Amino acid sequence: MSRYSHDPNPFDEDEVNPFSNGSAAPGSKARMPTLGSHPVGFGHNDATVDIPLDTMSDSKKKERELANWEAELKRREQEIKRREDAVSKAGVPVDDRNWPPFFPIIHHDIANEIPIHAQRLQYLAFASWLGIVLCLSYNVIAVMVCWIKGGGVKIFLLSTIYALLGCPLSYVLWYRPLYRAMRTDSALKFGWFFLFYMLHLAFSIFAAIAPPVVFHGKSLTGILAAIDVISDSVLAGIFYFVGFGLFCLESLLSVWVIQKIYMYFRGHK
Repeated sequence: MSRYSHDPNPFDEDEVNPFSNGSAAPGSKARMPTLGSHPVGFGHNDATVDIPLDTMSDSKKKERELANWEAELKRREQEIKRREDAVSKAGVPVDDRNWPPFFPIIHHDIANEIPIHAQRLQYLAFASWLGIVLCLSYNVIAVMVCWIKGGGVKIFLLSTIYALLGCPLSYVLWYRPLYRAMRTDSALKFGWFFLFYMLHLAFSIFAAIAPPVVFHGKSLTGILAAIDVISDSVLAGIFYFVGFGLFCLESLLSVWVIQKIYMYFRGHK
């Protein structure tokens, strides 16, 4: 029994670290490594990512600022468009003068300012305005011939007044309102045109007849005046008959114009 007194406990096993690399001496008690304070996870990338709240709030603030800026831009565009429409409907004279080309006194650009479906009617009305200008200008020449042949200076002065007043007034009173009515689709401008164009038509018919109301009607080259003048001067009579033909053509053209524009106005509205 004495030989077993110094033997170690047969059931006392050596503490062997299975994770050691064999550097520990046999028979020494190796301890298990102590777990640190680091959390153990399933991988090496289990660290928590902190997202600052200030960054999220800044992005939302920028989005709100962009939305407000876009709304303000749209509001300004609508305001500019509303002002342009108001100026267009009001007929503010902002156009430059470009007609006639050799001496511009009015603005006239049918091809670029009048809708395509209305350009033919506008050209037709423009021809009517040029027609009355031609009639009144030729009337001055014919009456001047009659004056030279002994008709008197008063009829020449009257014919000059007709031309000086009739040409610009016909443009201001009915042609320009029609031009703006076609461009802006204004019912008021159309009504203004119809009112004064009827007066224009009445004057054209009156001039083609030339009743002996003022100085026996010789201040206008109508049919009655032509018959009266040709008995005194054949040359002056020929001039008067040509003037009569011009006033007749202007009257017929005016009737056609007012019918076409009235049909356009009724169908367009």
